[in-house]
Amino acid sequence: MVPDMMSQSEIDALLNAITSGAADMHEITSNKADRKVKVYDFKRPDKFSKDQLRAIQMIHDSFARQLTTSLSTLIRTMVSSEVVSVDQLAYEEFINSVVSPTVIGILEMYPFNGNSIIDMDPSLVFSIIDRMLGGKGEYSGKPRELTDIEKTVTERVMMRMLELLEESWSTVVDVRFRFESMESNPFFVQICPPRDMVLLVVIRLSVGEVEGLISLCIPYFLMEPIMDKLSSQQWFASTGRKDEIDAKSNITQNLNDVKLPMALELGHTILSLGDVYGLQEGDVLKLDEKIEDPIMVRVGNHVRFKAKPGIHDKKIAAEVLEVLNDEDLDNAN
Repeated sequence: MVPDMMSQSEIDALLNAITSGAADMHEITSNKADRKVKVYDFKRPDKFSKDQLRAIQMIHDSFARQLTTSLSTLIRTMVSSEVVSVDQLAYEEFINSVVSPTVIGILEMYPFNGNSIIDMDPSLVFSIIDRMLGGKGEYSGKPRELTDIEKTVTERVMMRMLELLEESWSTVVDVRFRFESMESNPFFVQICPPRDMVLLVVIRLSVGEVEGLISLCIPYFLMEPIMDKLSSQQWFASTGRKDEIDAKSNITQNLNDVKLPMALELGHTILSLGDVYGLQEGDVLKLDEKIEDPIMVRVGNHVRFKAKPGIHDKKIAAEVLEVLNDEDLDNAN
């Protein structure tokens, strides 16, 4: 923006004011120096708005909470995680900031055509590996490349992280993360041109006494198709609906998974305690029911069905003949 030009009369008036002492030159220059100037590079303009970055922060806050619980269960030790920053920068800046050797997972993002990467602090990775292989989660050696066994263990941990990422992203958009390969040298990983803008989410993870950073780097061109869905309002709205649907689904799933004992009653009779004590091998008990009568199927402590006994695949079985209603249940029980 070009500042307004002062006329000759305004310049003369200002000089007269300074000469007479009506205006303080030091105050004028200090006010100018106090201005807050924000540097903006027009060659690399910002791609994400503040509201979009706020929505992305919320998504990964949810991911960090889930990671704390899931990873604690997986490696059987105290774990804590939190989002440190959500920023946008050139891809070459991110690559130059990564130490080597490191642990980088190259990811595919469906339905988008391209790759993203997840970078984990080597000390953090070795601590997790040591814990999962029966150790105390300690590592004091120098950073090095992973062995084949260590890569397998690390891949398992990354796969679990990706499941949680998908779940967190599902509140806004349906994204699928797929593990493609692992690399130790960041300069061998080129998911986009060096000067392209990327989204960088940094998460601090603590495993016992060991602390390190996890960085998720996603090129802007991958997220461009979903930019209109990235807003804090969209996140709050979709989270509310999703929580309600998930709660109902979880309750239904948990009820469906409840196991109940089921027993088939072939018949009934009443014996004295003396008769029971006197039973021997080969004795025959006479039941009240006839052989052609249906048998009762008891679920838990209540009779729920009438059935016909038989054999299926050379195993004792029963064919349900009738589902008892409430009145029948009262009489049967």
